[in-house]
Amino acid sequence: MKLFVSEGNPHCRKVLAALEVTGVQCDVHYVNHEERVVPYLSRPALPALLLPSGLHLFSSNAICRYLFEVSGTDCSELCGQWLEWEATDLQPALLQGKGSEVSKVLQGPLNYLEQSLSKGNTPYLTGDAVSVADVVLWAALYPILSDSSQALGERKCVKTWFDRGAVMHSLQSSAQKVLQGKGLQGNQCNQSNQCRDTKPCNSSPAEGEESERLVSVEEMEAAALTWSKGLNSCQSATDRQHPILPMEGKRNILLTSALPYVNNVPHLGNIIGCVLSTDVFSRYGRLRDWNVLFVCGTDEYGTATENKAREEGLTPQQICDKYHAIHASIYKWFQIDFDFFGRTTTEKQTEIAQDIFWRLHKHGFLVEDTVEQLRCENCQRFLADRFVEGICPHCSYPEARGDQCDKCGRLINAVELSEPQCKVCRQTPVIRSSKHLFLDLPKIESQLEQWLDKSTSTGDWTANAKQITRSWLRDGLKPRCITRDLKWGTPVPHPDFKEKVFYVWFDAPIGYLSITANYTDQWEKWWKNPDQVELYNFMAKDNVPFHSVVFPCSLLGAQDNYTLVSHLVATEYLNYEDSKFSKSRGVGVFGDMAKETGIPSDVWRFYLLYVRPEGQDSAFSWADMATKNNSELLNNLGNFINRAGMFVAKFFEGCVPAMELQQEDKKLLALVGWELQQYIQLMDKVKIRDALKHILNISRHGNQYIQVNEPWKKIKGGDTERQRAGTVTGVSVNIACLLSVMLYPYMPTVSQTIRDQLNAPQSCINTMLKGTGTFVCALCRGHRIGTVSPLFQKLEVDQIEALKKRFGGQQTAAQKAASTQPAAVPAPAAPAAAEVAAVNGVDPEKAKQLTQAVAEQGEKVRTLKAQKAEKAAITAEVAKLLDLKKQLALAEGKSPEPAPQKGKKK
Repeated sequence: MKLFVSEGNPHCRKVLAALEVTGVQCDVHYVNHEERVVPYLSRPALPALLLPSGLHLFSSNAICRYLFEVSGTDCSELCGQWLEWEATDLQPALLQGKGSEVSKVLQGPLNYLEQSLSKGNTPYLTGDAVSVADVVLWAALYPILSDSSQALGERKCVKTWFDRGAVMHSLQSSAQKVLQGKGLQGNQCNQSNQCRDTKPCNSSPAEGEESERLVSVEEMEAAALTWSKGLNSCQSATDRQHPILPMEGKRNILLTSALPYVNNVPHLGNIIGCVLSTDVFSRYGRLRDWNVLFVCGTDEYGTATENKAREEGLTPQQICDKYHAIHASIYKWFQIDFDFFGRTTTEKQTEIAQDIFWRLHKHGFLVEDTVEQLRCENCQRFLADRFVEGICPHCSYPEARGDQCDKCGRLINAVELSEPQCKVCRQTPVIRSSKHLFLDLPKIESQLEQWLDKSTSTGDWTANAKQITRSWLRDGLKPRCITRDLKWGTPVPHPDFKEKVFYVWFDAPIGYLSITANYTDQWEKWWKNPDQVELYNFMAKDNVPFHSVVFPCSLLGAQDNYTLVSHLVATEYLNYEDSKFSKSRGVGVFGDMAKETGIPSDVWRFYLLYVRPEGQDSAFSWADMATKNNSELLNNLGNFINRAGMFVAKFFEGCVPAMELQQEDKKLLALVGWELQQYIQLMDKVKIRDALKHILNISRHGNQYIQVNEPWKKIKGGDTERQRAGTVTGVSVNIACLLSVMLYPYMPTVSQTIRDQLNAPQSCINTMLKGTGTFVCALCRGHRIGTVSPLFQKLEVDQIEALKKRFGGQQTAAQKAASTQPAAVPAPAAPAAAEVAAVNGVDPEKAKQLTQAVAEQGEKVRTLKAQKAEKAAITAEVAKLLDLKKQLALAEGKSPEPAPQKGKKK
């Protein structure tokens, strides 16, 4: 993210304070107050926050609220009321008051603040902890209340509250940055007189922009010194030795990816949300010389498998065997480098799950109860939660599942659904009673909260993981059923429940343990070793509660020194174009189809990681994939690496030339070194998508460096110019070598291809990512490179259009139109034909223009929503957007009917 601020702007003081209090990682740009940083606004708007999605927030309070939410702190209703009061009451008073009049104008707002604080009887505006409301109001009032001439009189509560903020370094620091020590004068000064160059900009450049970062002479010399050290002192990379076990003196990382359901083929959203993200971090961890074990496997028990077996005329075990092989094949093609890929239908699963069960039973954490369940008389069985659908009792979402609502995220019991339906036959189920065992979550709740406080504060939990977990705890935990009336599952060993199996969400996470146990009989060194092992769980956000609450409670209750999750990494959802993935409708790319497109798996990996839904939902787009491939991979990254290698081959007979560094070269080394440091900082925090941008920034620096120095011209000049051409070529080819290492977690085949073309020493893999980043000269003078060839191919428009059509759904527009007609009243022949002709009238040029218009209008709508604009204004802009989408659909030869509403996926 990038935050644009200017000096003397009181609203910038707010956002800088929020940034420092929350600790959110964000690049800060100091710009002139007249600079337009939001491209679609006709007037300057500061502060402005550029989000990773490309959207802008330019309401100071909205930015502050966003920063707190990203850091994992929700904005309560009371907090929202204070923000509204600040904007509608306090700010107008601050604008009216000048000089000595300020005190008089602020009497009313300060009296209200005093009354509210005295009634609340809490140290801060909304409770016992600092909230975004405190930061916003404190920053707004700082220039006035910090001036001794502005007496607070008898307002003791306001004074005490303000003094608490005054001692916070983060709030003082933000004020000084904006006011530059001018106090109240700085708040009211003319911003046009402010100096632009008081502070260097330490941000990475946006795509396609020139870097604005200032590099000091000290940084240049330090970068040159690091560069000169070379690879001499570095160890060679070593292959993994199995079994991998925790080691003394090493950082021992245990990585798990949410176990994919065996009964279906994973789509792109499943792949990026779980296994691909884990694979990237696993490869990165090995580059960092961590001791990493990456385990995963198929989740094979439950009703879903029984149903799939019935559909295909196979036994559940045969279905598991068939789809386990399909999953393994897909992940192999995507180059997912598991240390072990197992499954849950094993003896180890039964053994470990039943041991945990008996331990919970022994310690009194299991209770019996008779529960009402939904039974489908048509299908003659009790319905598992995933096979019941109805209206959510909390938010009225019409497609809530029997265990959880995908819209509000609340846990529900299937019998609580309104208008429930069996998802298999669509009949209305009936309620029947059955005796079951429950995990007594309320009894473990205090123990869970103590552990969560420590884990979420010391570990790298994503903001959504914290928020979802807090929402569960806020509502209070309830006993959770762990048994089901099914046949296909891990049998419950208790004699009174011998006809039942464990509920999949009690049983499935134990699969991590049993899969590790099938990998090595020393599995307990990983799973019963919390002091020596860090556990990372990767998943999509819908799986968070089971990994942050239910499974930890099972392990805590077992009281067997289990390793609990240290870092819970959850993505949002990846949608497909303007819809959601659907195998039955033929919408979206599924794992077994990606190979058939002819696009290399590394390109798929790159694009999925480029749009990885880290902070909000994102969407796969064929047009955007082609754009990113052609601009970022082909024209930026591939162009730089190929040119660097070709210059060595063409001008220097395949050997790296001598390099005599000048200030310009040292500056480039410093810039590249800084990008490397940012990459490492982000990857350490599992900010995989953001880290990728720094790789692309480095190749942009390299392309600009080559373009400015023109080695193809200098090689034809005298000795001095030829030497300069050699230095530029040598530095460039070494940057290419660095890029090959940084790319390895993302694009392993491309990474190896670059190193093969450069004939790079194996030790470079273990050198570049040491510590905070070590950019050394890996390819010294005289090093002979291999054969250089292009790394990427252009994705053509007709190729992409064909793929988009192929994966856009099975129904034609005419079929969709026909399906909307009532059966008893067929549509007249002539109008129907005319409708089909209109729908199929493709106009590519118009479609191109409308695509841009839809994108701009969509951005406008999202911005208004982010700023919480008036409902009428948002509604009007949404109507425009829908109209543009209809026009676009017609231009593309599609039905103008609106696409199905985006939904959340499992």
